[in-house]
Amino acid sequence: MSWFKEIFKGSVNRRVSRGHYDGDWHEGHSSDHIRDTYDDSDNEDMDRAIALSLAEEDQSKGKVAAIDTDYNLEEDEQLARALQESLNAESPPRQNVRIEDVPVPPRWDVPVERVPPRQYVPANEPPTLVYPQSGSRICAGCHNPIGHGRFLSCMGSVWHPQCFRCFACNKPISEYEFAMHDAQPYHKSCYKEFFHPKCDVCNNFIPTNTDGHIEYRAHPFWMQKYCPSHEDDGTPRCCSCERMEPREIKYITLDDGRKLCLECLTSSVMDTPECQHLYMDIQEFFEGLNMKVEQQIPLLLVERQALNEALEAEKNGHHLPETRGLCLSEEQIVRTILKRPKIGPGNRIIDMIIGPYKLSRLCEVTAILILYGLPRLQTGSILAHEMMHAYLRLKGFRNLSIEVEEGICQVLAYLWLESEIIAGSSSTVASSSEASSSSSSGPTSSKKGAKTEFEKKLGAFIKHQIETDSSEAYGGGFRAGYPAVERYGLKRTLDHIKLTGTFPY
Repeated sequence: MSWFKEIFKGSVNRRVSRGHYDGDWHEGHSSDHIRDTYDDSDNEDMDRAIALSLAEEDQSKGKVAAIDTDYNLEEDEQLARALQESLNAESPPRQNVRIEDVPVPPRWDVPVERVPPRQYVPANEPPTLVYPQSGSRICAGCHNPIGHGRFLSCMGSVWHPQCFRCFACNKPISEYEFAMHDAQPYHKSCYKEFFHPKCDVCNNFIPTNTDGHIEYRAHPFWMQKYCPSHEDDGTPRCCSCERMEPREIKYITLDDGRKLCLECLTSSVMDTPECQHLYMDIQEFFEGLNMKVEQQIPLLLVERQALNEALEAEKNGHHLPETRGLCLSEEQIVRTILKRPKIGPGNRIIDMIIGPYKLSRLCEVTAILILYGLPRLQTGSILAHEMMHAYLRLKGFRNLSIEVEEGICQVLAYLWLESEIIAGSSSTVASSSEASSSSSSGPTSSKKGAKTEFEKKLGAFIKHQIETDSSEAYGGGFRAGYPAVERYGLKRTLDHIKLTGTFPY
C-alpha cells in the first residue's frame, strides 16, 4: 500500500485540470486545446497499484490489527474509484462557451460594432474564435482590453468611450458627430475653431452658402480671406496694397477720400520736398543704364483732383482711367503739396499745405506729376514709368503705338523695383555698392536702407500687378517688351523700337 501511495502522489502533481486562453484560465480546455494528463506508462503503473490495493483490502477484512492506523479503508476506496474515473476519461467533456452580448452606446457618429448575441463556439475549436471574459479587443487609446461594456469601432480600431478623444482639446468625443483632419478626430467645435476659415475683415467664421458650402473671397496676391458680403457693404480698401480694412484696425483717410493702411503709411511719400530724394535715386538708376536725362524736369507731388485737372489739360499721352502719374508736355499751373500733412482725429489727414506751380515749356517735357500718399516703392515705380515717358520724348521716339510705349515704360518700372528689392534685401549688397565708386551697371544702393518684410512683400505685389495687368496696353505691352529686353538687352531693344516702332522677337 505504501508503494501505491508513492505512485499516486507522484502522478497527482502532474495533473492539469484547467485550460487557459491568452493567460486567462477557463474551465474545460487549455491553450493547447485539451491534452491528456497521464501518458501510457503512468496508466499501467496505476492499474497495478489499484490491483494491489484491492488485494490488500480483501485480505485485511476482519483483521483490524493488520490495518495501518494511518490509513482508512473507506478513503482508499473513494480515492481509487476517483483515480480510475479520471484515467478512463480521455478528455474533459465538451462544453459550449457562450460569447456575451456586448451592449453599446445608443448612437455615435461612426459605425458602432455590436458583437452578434448568443453565439456558441465548441470548446475544442481554435481559441481565436472564443472571446474570454477579460476580452480579446484592445483599446486603441489606452491599449488595454475592452472587456464587457460599451465600445466604439471607428478609424479601423476599437475604443473605450472615454478613450476616444479630440486631438485638439484631449476631451472625450461624446457628440453624435465628429470631424477628421490628418487622420485625427476632432469635436465639431474644435475643428471649426482650428480649421474653419475666418474672415480677415470681421474675424467671424465665414458662413456657408445655400448649398452648405463655405464660400469666401480672397485677394489673389495677399490671400486675404473675407466674406462675400464685404464687397458690397462699403468696407474700404487700401489705395496702395488693395487689402480690405479689418474691423479692429482703422485705416488712414486721405483728404481725397482714399484709405491708406498703417503698413503702407510707414513709408508713404506725402510732399514734394520728400519726393526729391526718391527722384534723385531714380535718376541715378537711369544713369546706371546709360539712359541719363540731361534736362532738369520738375517733379511735383499732387492731390488726385490736381492730377485729374492736369490730365484734362494734357493733349498727349496714354493714361489709365485712374491715373497715378503724368508726364506733361503742356504749359499750365499745377497745385502741388508743399508740406507733409499730419494725422488728426479719426485717423484723417489734416494741415495740408498746397501751393501753385507754373509749368514752362522749355523742352518736350514740362513736368512729372505723381499722386501723393503712396508708399516709397509704389511712388518710385510710378516715377520710373513716367521718367521713361520723358526719356522717349526727349530722345526723339515718335509715333509709338500705345502698346510699345506703355509696355517699355512698364519694363523700366519693373526693373527699378527689382533693383530696389535686391538691394534692400541684403546689407552686403548695399555696402559693396557704396564702396564701388567706379562706373556701375545699376543704381547705387547707399541711400537705400534695408527693406522691412512688408516692403519686400509690397514690392513683390507691385511687380505682380505689372505682370498680371489685364489691359492690352500696359499688361500686354509689358509681356511683349520684358522678354525682348531679357533676350537682347535694353539698348538693342530701344534701338529696334526707334527704328521699327516694335519690339524685337
